[in-house]
Amino acid sequence: MSAILSADDLNDFISPGVACIKPIETLPPAPADENPYELKFSNEAPLPSDLPPAEISLTDCLACSGCVTSAEAVLVSLQSHAEVLNALDTAPALQLGQDGGIQSGVGSQDGRIYIASVSPQSRASIAAAYGISEREAGYMIEQLLSGPQGLRIGGEQKNGFQWVVDTNVAREACLVLGAEEVAASMQGGKEGPTKPILTSSCPGWICYAEKTHPHVLPHLSRLKSPQALMGTLLKTTLSKKLKISPDRIWHVAVMPCFDKKLEASREELTDVHWDGETSPGTKGVRDVDCVITSKELIMLAESRGIDFAALPRSQLPSSQSFPDQALHNFLFPPRSSIKNNGDRAAGTSGGNLHYILQYFASQHPGSTIQTVRGRNADVIDYNIISSSGETLFKTARYYGFRNIQNLVRKLKPVRPSRMPGGRPVGGARKPVGKAGSSVELSYVEVMACPGGCTNGGGQIKVDDPIVAERLGRETKPGPQEQKEWLAAVDEAYFSGSENGVVKSGGNGEMEVDSPSDTIYGISPSHIKNTLSHWADVTDIPLDKLAYTSYRAVISDVGKDKTTDTERVVQLAGKIGGGW
Repeated sequence: MSAILSADDLNDFISPGVACIKPIETLPPAPADENPYELKFSNEAPLPSDLPPAEISLTDCLACSGCVTSAEAVLVSLQSHAEVLNALDTAPALQLGQDGGIQSGVGSQDGRIYIASVSPQSRASIAAAYGISEREAGYMIEQLLSGPQGLRIGGEQKNGFQWVVDTNVAREACLVLGAEEVAASMQGGKEGPTKPILTSSCPGWICYAEKTHPHVLPHLSRLKSPQALMGTLLKTTLSKKLKISPDRIWHVAVMPCFDKKLEASREELTDVHWDGETSPGTKGVRDVDCVITSKELIMLAESRGIDFAALPRSQLPSSQSFPDQALHNFLFPPRSSIKNNGDRAAGTSGGNLHYILQYFASQHPGSTIQTVRGRNADVIDYNIISSSGETLFKTARYYGFRNIQNLVRKLKPVRPSRMPGGRPVGGARKPVGKAGSSVELSYVEVMACPGGCTNGGGQIKVDDPIVAERLGRETKPGPQEQKEWLAAVDEAYFSGSENGVVKSGGNGEMEVDSPSDTIYGISPSHIKNTLSHWADVTDIPLDKLAYTSYRAVISDVGKDKTTDTERVVQLAGKIGGGW
C-alpha cells in the first residue's frame, strides 16, 4: 500500500458486501431430538436477538474479492499497537537459562516468549523523523521494545521483548535462495515458477495478482518474504528446541507497509504448513502474530506514556542467548560482519534484483551490467552484457501499480480469435523487455509502492506532527516538500550501510573469517550452511520452511450467478409465451 493509500485518510469505510463468501456461523444449533430433514417455516422459531455479530478476519478478506480496499483497511486495523500491549499483558515471559533451556518458576507452565523483528525501512523512517542516524534509530527501537525504560515500565506483567532481531539477516537468505531459483529456471527446470520470475515479497502486489490477474501466478517466486521467513525461523526453532507449542511464542514485526498485516494473516504462513503434528483442518498459529508499522511504533510508545525521543540512543547489553548457537550467530552476527542495507544501486526494497545481477555477473568474468531507463523512474531494464557484446541475462524493475498494470498486460497469454481470420486476442504487442532482442526476460522486481519500500503507507509522513514540529513547519507541505522528505528517508536508509544497526550477539559470540565466495557482501555458502543446519535442527525439509504458495481468488460477487441449466429453462419458458 503506497503512501497515497494510507488508511489514515480514508473516509469511505464500508462493510463487506452482502455477497461476501464468508459464511454466517451464528445460527442456533438444532436440538438433538429434532429431525434434520424436517422443513419448518422461519416464523416458527425466531432467532434470538442477542446473537454475537459475525466476524470477518484478515484471512477471510484475502479469500474474497468482493470487498473494496477500504474494508480491508478496517480489517488491517485489528493488528495494531493496542494488540501488542494486550499480548504483553496476557501471560508472563518465559524465563530461559544460560543454556537456553526453560527455567522452573513463574511462567514455566503458561509463560510466553516475546520476540520482535524490525525492518531497515522502519528504522530509516524513525531516523528521518528525529534527525538521527539509522543506527541510533535502531538502538531507540530496541530500547523501547526491550530496555528498562521501554515497554517494561507498564502493563500487568511488566513484559518486554526478549529478543529484537533485524530482518536483514532473513533478507540475505532470501537473496541467496532467490538467485538459485532464477538459475534453476534458466536451466530449464520443470519445478518452480516460469520465466520471467516475479518477486513475491510485496504483499500488496501479491494480493492484487491473486484477485485480478491469476495468469501471473505461475511466474511468482515461491520464496517467502524476509518477514515471513524470519517468523518461520523463530517459531520453528524455538518450538522444537524448547518443546513448547508455537502459540506460546508471540512474534511482532515492525514494517513500513500496512499490507504486511495482510501477509501475516495468510493461511500458508502458519504452523499447519511446517508442523507435522498440526491437523490440516485447523487454522494454525501464525508465524507472525502481529505487524505494526513505523508510525504505529510511535503510538505504541505513547500508549505506555513513553517519550520516544527521550529514549537512550545507545546499545543495550548482550541479549539472552538463542537456544541454538549457530542460529544465534546468524541472527546476531558479530560486529565484523554486521548486516547492511546495501548501496543505492540496490534500491530501498531489499536488493533482490541487484543481488541477482551481481550473482550472474560473477558467473561471467568480464561482463558488464547495462541499465536502460523506461518511461519513468520506476521502470528500469537491466542487462548483463558479455565482453563480446552479447546479451546474456535480462531483468527489469517495475514499481507502482500504474507500471505493474503494464507488466501484467504484457504477460497475459494470447488466445485465438473466435472470428475467422481474426488476430489473436490478449497479450502485448511487444514482449516484456526491449524489442529486437532474442533474449527472454528472466526476472522482474515488482513492488506496489512507487519509489520502493521506504515509501510504504505505514511510514511516518512529512505532514505528521513529529516531522512538522522538528522542522518548524506551520503550513501544509506541498509536492516538493514530500519529495524532499522521501529523499531524506532514503538517505537514512542507505546510511545503514556505513553504520550498521544490529547489536553484537550474546553469550558465546565469536569472530568469523570473511568467506572467500562473497557476492555483494553476502556469502552464499555460509547462508546455505545455516539454512541446512536450521532444517536439521527442526527436522523439517527446507522446502517447507523457506517456500510458500499462492492461489487465484475466485469470487462471484457482482457476476451473473445464473447457471447454464437455469438459462435454458428461462429460454424455454419464453418460447411458450412465458413473458
